[in-house]
Amino acid sequence: MHDFARELFPLCRSITGAGLRQTLQLIRGHVPLALHEVASGTSVLDWQIPAEWNVEGGRIETLSGHVVVDFADCNLHVVNYSCSVDAIVSREELSAHVHTLPGQPDLVPYRTAYYGQQWGFCLSDRVWESMHDAQYRVRIDSTLAPGSLSYGELTIAGREPREVLISVHCCHPSLANDNLSGITVATELARHLLGRDNRLSYRFLFIPATIGSIAWLALHEDLLPRIEHGLVLTCVGDAGPFHYKQSRRGDAAIDRVVAHVLARRSSPHKILPFSPYGYDERQYCSPGYDLPVGCFMRSPNGTFRQYHTSADNLDFITPAALERSLDVLVEVVGVLERNIVYARVDGRGEPQLGRRGLYRAVSGQREHEDAQMALLWVLNQSDGGRSLLDIAERSGIDFDRIADAAELALTADLIRPVEPKPSPA
Repeated sequence: MHDFARELFPLCRSITGAGLRQTLQLIRGHVPLALHEVASGTSVLDWQIPAEWNVEGGRIETLSGHVVVDFADCNLHVVNYSCSVDAIVSREELSAHVHTLPGQPDLVPYRTAYYGQQWGFCLSDRVWESMHDAQYRVRIDSTLAPGSLSYGELTIAGREPREVLISVHCCHPSLANDNLSGITVATELARHLLGRDNRLSYRFLFIPATIGSIAWLALHEDLLPRIEHGLVLTCVGDAGPFHYKQSRRGDAAIDRVVAHVLARRSSPHKILPFSPYGYDERQYCSPGYDLPVGCFMRSPNGTFRQYHTSADNLDFITPAALERSLDVLVEVVGVLERNIVYARVDGRGEPQLGRRGLYRAVSGQREHEDAQMALLWVLNQSDGGRSLLDIAERSGIDFDRIADAAELALTADLIRPVEPKPSPA
C-alpha cells in the first residue's frame, strides 16, 4: 500500500482533469474499476459539473529570470483550479495571490479555487519573506474548458443484493494521508473482497470530494435503497489513534459494528458524533438521503499539523499504520458479513443440547463455559428480530463467539436465518 501511495504521490489531482484520470487508471491496475465521465455543465442536485481544469506548470520569477517558486518542484505551489496568467506584477499585487503559513514557515499550504476565476500560488512563508524585489513575473500554464468529471466505481456482487458502500476522495494533489492513504487502503480492501465469497455486495467509489458524491447521488438514486451500510475512508495512514464519525442516524448498524470492533481491539480510539462538516459522509447523510454512512479515520481532518500542507508527505504515512487500518476494516467487514438475524425453529423452551452433541462441541473449545453461555444466548435471543450484533451487545460476549455459537445452532437445525427484505432491482 505504501508503494502504491509512492506511485500516486507525484500526480497533480483535482476534482477534474488529467491527474484524476491517471490516478483512476493506476487504481484500475489493481482492481477492475469501471471509469465514468460526467460532462461539464451537467446539473447534479443544486450544483453543476464545472469546467475541466488541467495545469502544465507555474512559476514566480524575478525579472532577471531567477525562478523563486516552481510548480515542477511541488504541485501544491499552484492554487488548485487557478486560471492561466502571464504577467509582471508588483510585490504588493502579488501578495493578494500568495498563500503562506506564518505559523509553519517552512511548509507549503494546499489551497483551492474550484468555483471562482482566480489564480494564486502557495509557498513557504520563509521564501515569501525573502522576496524583496519590487516586481515579479508570474506564469501559470493552465486550461479551464468544457470537459468532464471522472470517477471510478467497482461493484462486487455477493449472495445478497444489499450493499456496503466504500467511498474515498481522489482529488487532492501530493497529500499522502488526506487522500492517498484512503485510496490505497480502499484498493487493498477491494482486492481482499474480490478474493472471497461474500454474503453482502460491495460498491467502491473513487471520486472527487463533494462534487463527485453529489454527482453520483444525483445520477444513481435508483441504487440508493440497496445501501445498507457505508464508510468514507480518509486519513488512515498516520500513527494517530482510530476515530470513527457516526452516520447522521447515530445508531445505524455500521455505527455499532465499527464501535464494537474498535472496543474489542483494546486500542485507543474515539467515537465522534455526526456533524455536517468533513468529507463525503455529509453528502450521503444529507436529509433527502440519510444513508447509513460513517467516516473512518485515524487522526481526523484538521487535527494534525501536517494537514493540507507539504508535510503531509510519504514520510508521514507508514506501512504499519496502513496495515492496521486495513486490519480493522477487514474485521468490520467480517462482522457485517456474519451479522445475521436468526429465528428458533422451535422456540418453546430450551432445546436438549446433549443428544445433539452440542455440549461436546462446546466443551471441546477453549473457555468452554463462555462458549456454552454464547450458545444459550443465541438460542434465547434468536426470535427473528434480533441480529447477532444485538445479542453480542446485550450479552457482553464477543461477537465472533456469538457468531460461532450461531453456526453450531444452525448446523443442529435449531435456528434458521430470517430472509432479509428484498432490495429493489
